[in-house]
Amino acid sequence: MHETPPSPAARPMPLLARGRAMVSGHPLRIALALLALTLIVLVLLWDWNWFKRPLERMVEARTGRSFIIGGDLDVDLGRVTTVRADILRFGNADWADEPVMAAADRLELQVEVLPLLLRRQARLPEIRLTRPVLLLETNPAGGAGNWDIDLGDGDGEPAQIRRLWVDDGRMRYLDTPGDTMIDVRLASRESRDADAAPPVMIEGGGRWTGNRFTLQGVAESPLELQDAEKPYRLDLRARAGATRAHVRGRLVAPFQLRDFDLQFALSGRNLEDLYPLVGVALPDTPPYALDGRLTRDGQTWHYDDFTGQVGQSDLSGSAAVTVGGERPRLEANLVSKRLDFDDLAGFIGGAPDADGDALDPELVARERALAAKGRIIPDTPYELDKLRAMDADVRLRAQRINAPRLPIDDMDAHLVLEDGVLRLDPLDFGVAGGDIRSTIRMDAREATIRTRLQASVRRIDLGGLFPDSTLASQAVGKIGGEFTLNATGNSVAAMLGGADGDVAVGMGAGRVSNLLVEVAGLDVYEALKYLIGRDKQIPIRCAFAEFEVKDGEMTARSMALDTTDTIILGEGTIDLGDEELDLLLRPRPKDRSILALRTPLTIGGTFASPSFRPDMARLGLRGAIAIALGSIAPPAALLATLELGGGEDSNCGGQYAK
Repeated sequence: MHETPPSPAARPMPLLARGRAMVSGHPLRIALALLALTLIVLVLLWDWNWFKRPLERMVEARTGRSFIIGGDLDVDLGRVTTVRADILRFGNADWADEPVMAAADRLELQVEVLPLLLRRQARLPEIRLTRPVLLLETNPAGGAGNWDIDLGDGDGEPAQIRRLWVDDGRMRYLDTPGDTMIDVRLASRESRDADAAPPVMIEGGGRWTGNRFTLQGVAESPLELQDAEKPYRLDLRARAGATRAHVRGRLVAPFQLRDFDLQFALSGRNLEDLYPLVGVALPDTPPYALDGRLTRDGQTWHYDDFTGQVGQSDLSGSAAVTVGGERPRLEANLVSKRLDFDDLAGFIGGAPDADGDALDPELVARERALAAKGRIIPDTPYELDKLRAMDADVRLRAQRINAPRLPIDDMDAHLVLEDGVLRLDPLDFGVAGGDIRSTIRMDAREATIRTRLQASVRRIDLGGLFPDSTLASQAVGKIGGEFTLNATGNSVAAMLGGADGDVAVGMGAGRVSNLLVEVAGLDVYEALKYLIGRDKQIPIRCAFAEFEVKDGEMTARSMALDTTDTIILGEGTIDLGDEELDLLLRPRPKDRSILALRTPLTIGGTFASPSFRPDMARLGLRGAIAIALGSIAPPAALLATLELGGGEDSNCGGQYAK
């Protein structure tokens, strides 16, 4: 059978020829494969350090600051590309002494590639910093701090950073004009919310206005500082000596302290310690603890709705400090429901009362030194620089006062300090059912303070002056008086030691225990009779004392206590400078007790240790039958203050004879 040979078109193609046809038919595919293979080789073998210098120049051009990558630059490509750079240094402002503002041993950041290529949007899922160091400082010449960097207009949207992790970081803040340096360690900690930026633990300290302090707490991630309008939350505790502060809340633009709302707790051993810290001059106090809301409105810092304790006293209210003027100004409205009177001692240079070692050791030493001198009037000078350093307008109302040795009920004080002149107007005390109304003016503009005191005593109950004495509390009568003193001196002791003026105090009609009068008159028979028998009340027609004050010495112009049983006349002096008493009381009984000793009573000694003794050198016999007394009447200064009562015997006038 004859076979027909195949046509040339039907013959099989040789293998080599088929391979050539495939290559020639798909050149693009082969090129892409070869390019991919080449890129893989380049990625595996490429030295990314070639990009270091271009990247440094780009940052320098954008910020105007030097930028150095001192270590390796490496990239792991992928849908989310990771870039690592070691030993980074970012330059400081040209006016700064230190050349480096920021540094890190390693920066590792993740970049989403597609948004960057397609929309020129930088999305950074995470940035990790190893041992970063950041220096923030104010410009000593004024103006913006070193953190104010002009980045130009830029292209595209700002970078979106999701997480920032700080490992063993450090941040410093310098304010050379304010003598402030803050140096803290920073370390990120895991958050309950895995998608949230982790908060940062803070621990360190430094100087605040020249005073050493420590700081610890937690704050939100620094990423939250990107949005200047978004609150930045923190919870920090600080300590400077014995003063402690706890702030928790939120800030807006924290570097500018533009706006914030914080709960602020403050405690310490002495409020006076705040002067070097915040520039507000306050008196010496016992230990205190306050907690309130701290906000800022322009140049005014508000401390509102605070409550707490100062010594044994509760204290609440609101205060505000305005800065930026010639002097800071303090305005406060304070209320105490129960004020311990000893806690006010610091206002006059004394030492407040406190338990154990809680009181400021300096105040304890001051009080011991005063006691060693046998004195009770504080001699600690007022600090003139503090009286001139600020202005103030402070109102303090004490609804109830705890003063075991004094019958003080309440207090209302309004203090105004303006350009070195301090006024207490009013300074009013409720005392034993009545009141003491006073005004004080202290002019501290010169080297020696000039002081003027004016006070009026109204309707004070005689029995209420001795609430712990059964006999005295049975006494009845209203006491009034007038005080006017002018003084110079920089302490209360110096002021009183050189004071000039007038003091007058008296009582109108009333009653008093006969026993007290008989003992004062040394009528032994009558005293014994009422000691073993029943006491009785006898009428007081009036009592008064008027003193002229000259160079700190009070000299009695007139003194008298007139009852239906006894009249006592007094004379002598009270030395406010030396704190010495030298008074002589001459009792003149009106009865005929055979044992009545007509013996003057001498009141001597010091304010701290007074003595009451009979003047035996003047002891006389009952044979002095008659003593004629001239007309005695209250000083004119007392007439408006006394309630003399009705009846012809209430005018302290007339003749008395035995």
